[in-house]
Amino acid sequence: MKRGFYTIMTAQFFSSLADNALFVAAIELLRTRGAPEWQSAALVPLFALFYVVLAPFVGAFADARPKGQVMFISNAIKVVGCLMMLAGVHPLLAYTLVGLGAAAYSPAKYGILTELLPPSQLVKANGWIEGLTIASIILGVLLGGQLVGPWLSGLLLSIDIPGLDTGVDSAAQAAIGVLVLVYVVASIFNLRIPLTGVTPRPMPQNPLALVPDFWRCNSRLWRDRLGQISLATTTLFWGVSGNLRYIVLAWAGAAMGYSTTQASSLVGVVALGTAVGAVVASMRMRLDQATRVMPLGIGMGLLVILMNFIDNVWVAAPFLVLLGGLGGFLVVPMNALLQHRGHNLMGAGRSIAVQNFNEQACILMLGALYSFSTAAGWSAFMAITAFGVLVSGFMGVIALWHRHNERTHPHELERLLAIARRDDLHG
Repeated sequence: MKRGFYTIMTAQFFSSLADNALFVAAIELLRTRGAPEWQSAALVPLFALFYVVLAPFVGAFADARPKGQVMFISNAIKVVGCLMMLAGVHPLLAYTLVGLGAAAYSPAKYGILTELLPPSQLVKANGWIEGLTIASIILGVLLGGQLVGPWLSGLLLSIDIPGLDTGVDSAAQAAIGVLVLVYVVASIFNLRIPLTGVTPRPMPQNPLALVPDFWRCNSRLWRDRLGQISLATTTLFWGVSGNLRYIVLAWAGAAMGYSTTQASSLVGVVALGTAVGAVVASMRMRLDQATRVMPLGIGMGLLVILMNFIDNVWVAAPFLVLLGGLGGFLVVPMNALLQHRGHNLMGAGRSIAVQNFNEQACILMLGALYSFSTAAGWSAFMAITAFGVLVSGFMGVIALWHRHNERTHPHELERLLAIARRDDLHG
C-alpha cells in the first residue's frame, strides 16, 4: 500500500471508535433522562439525516480540497455535537449534528482510496478499511458500554479538578467527555494524511448549482449496468445494518434481559463477524467477481429471522458472528466495485456522496419505520422478522435484476468487467 494509507486507516479507526461509543452513550443519556423508547430508536435515522439532506454538497466539498483537511473539519463538527450534549442540549439534536460531521467525513474517507490506489488494490484496501472500521465498531460499542457501566463511570465521576466545575454528573456525560478526547486524537492523524496529487475540483460560486449535478451523477450510477447492482446491494445492506445495531440492543434486552452495557457486547459480536468476513473477502475476491456474492444477502436475511428463536447467549454469540461474517463478505467486494464505477463515471467524492445518499436514505426510512413501530407498540421480535423478510426479498430481486442484465446486455457487462480488470483504465 502507498504511503499515507495506514495514516488514513488510523484516523478512520479513532473517528469510528468515538462514533460508535457515542451511540451507546447517547442511548444511556436518553434513558437516564426518562425519555420514551422511541427517542432512542430515533438516534439512528437522525444520524442519517444530513447524509441525505446534504448529499448534493458534501461530495463536491470533498473533491474541492485535500481529503485530510475535509476529515479534520468533519471531526471538529463531531466535537461540537458532543459539547452540545454536555451543555444540556437535547441529545437527539446534538447527535444529529454529529451526523452532519459524519456525512461530511464519509466522501473524503472513501474517496481518498480511489485517488491513492489502483483498481487492483481497491478490494484489498476496502477489506482493510472495512475490517478496521468494524473493529472500531466492536471496540467502540464495548467502550461505550463500559464507559456508562458502574465501574468506569464511577472512576470518571470521582475525578475532581480543584477550581473547575465541569457540570458532568452522570455516567453518560462522563463517557461523552472521554469521547471528545478520542475525536481529538483522530483529528491529529487527519492532519498527517499526505496529499494524493489529484487536482481539486473547485465548488461553484452558487452551491445550489450542485443539486442538478448531483442528480445527474445519481442517475448515471443507477443507469450503469454494474453500478446499479452494487449500489442497490450496498444500499440495502447498510440500510438494514445501520438499524440492526439498535435492534440487537433492543432484542438483547427483550430476549435475555440485558442492560445497555451487557447488550453492547452482542453488537460487538456481530461486528466481529463482519470484520472476519471483510478480511476474508479482501483476500479471496477480485473486483470483477463482486456480483457473485449476492446469494449471501438472501442467507443473511434468513438468519436475521432466526434471531427470534434464540434466548441463550452461548447460542447467540456464534450465531451473530456468522450473521456478521456473511455481511462482511457481501459488502466489501460490492463496495469496491461501486467505488470503482463511481470514480470512472464522476469522480471519487461525488460518487461516494451518491452512495451515501442512497444508503443513508434507506437507513433513514427504515429507522423512521422502526421508531414509529416502537411508538405503536411493536416488539423487537416483530421488527427483526420484518427486517429479515425485507433483506431476503430485496436481495432476491437484485439478483434477478443482475441476471436480466446478463441476458440483455452481455457485451456492455463484459466491457465494464474488462475495465475493472485493468489498472491502466481506472479513472
